[in-house]
Amino acid sequence: MSALAFAAVALVLIGPVPALLARSSWPLRAPRAAVVLWQSVALAAVLSAFSAGIAIASRLFVPGPDGRPTATITSEIAVLGWPLWVLYVVVFALTLLIGARLIVAVVGVAIATRRRRAHHRMVVDLVGRCHDPSVRRSHGLRILDVAQPLAYCLPGVRSRVVVSEGTLTALSDAEMAAILSHEHAHLRARHDLVLEMFTAVHAAFPRFVRSANALDAVRLLIELLADDAAVRTSGPTPLARALVACASCRAPSGALAAGGPHTVTRVRRLCGKPNSVPLAVAAYVTAAALLVVPTVALAVPWLTELQRLITG
Repeated sequence: MSALAFAAVALVLIGPVPALLARSSWPLRAPRAAVVLWQSVALAAVLSAFSAGIAIASRLFVPGPDGRPTATITSEIAVLGWPLWVLYVVVFALTLLIGARLIVAVVGVAIATRRRRAHHRMVVDLVGRCHDPSVRRSHGLRILDVAQPLAYCLPGVRSRVVVSEGTLTALSDAEMAAILSHEHAHLRARHDLVLEMFTAVHAAFPRFVRSANALDAVRLLIELLADDAAVRTSGPTPLARALVACASCRAPSGALAAGGPHTVTRVRRLCGKPNSVPLAVAAYVTAAALLVVPTVALAVPWLTELQRLITG
């Protein structure tokens, strides 16, 4: 029953919950809490999937004729029979495979992303200027001789904020300050690490299981967090104008751009209702419940049974 419950929770958290959360509009008014909720959903789904596999595999340690847990393959087969034994072994192997695939995905995404950033950072350091008299001096700022307005940041230990000559021409001083505040907010909060986690989880699961809902939603939410930081320093109007000017900007792989496909949604949000504290509190409570309730209600019973078998 524990295995079935864990599997049901995992399927719900992988399918209906992300789809419903991705279609909701309330995260626009509580982006930080929504990111935490998305993280809890992803973590709870992974833990539930692992727990389902381990709960089934734990049946390999059923009590033998003497009441002690079976400790050899022959004794396990004698108690369970070949069909059940093979099923439990296959489930355990799949659980280990999923864990290994997730570890490989995390390491692979981290290495590939940092490699691309290092290469792009080297390029912008070679072809970009360090600062411009019309822009207040900013650590790590590089200006490219490109007519199209663009602005993005390269996170990391040696971070960079990259803007173009077209950005300097199209934006006023206030708008330029807003766009720089937006990019610096990404760097300070290390939003790239949040994206890496969701990218790795997305890559780890097979195509017929995974969904892009979580990854797309989190991309938008971290942009909203950076928007909020820029609004606190420059106000909503300069930021909205800067976002519109840089709307066609696309970030290179591994970077975080000011523009993008969600520009219209972000500008409308700047002109709409402010962030909601009650919504944020509700999201935080739900995120905590997603992690605590399944653990208490589902994990404790089969862990207690496993302990009884081991100590009996």
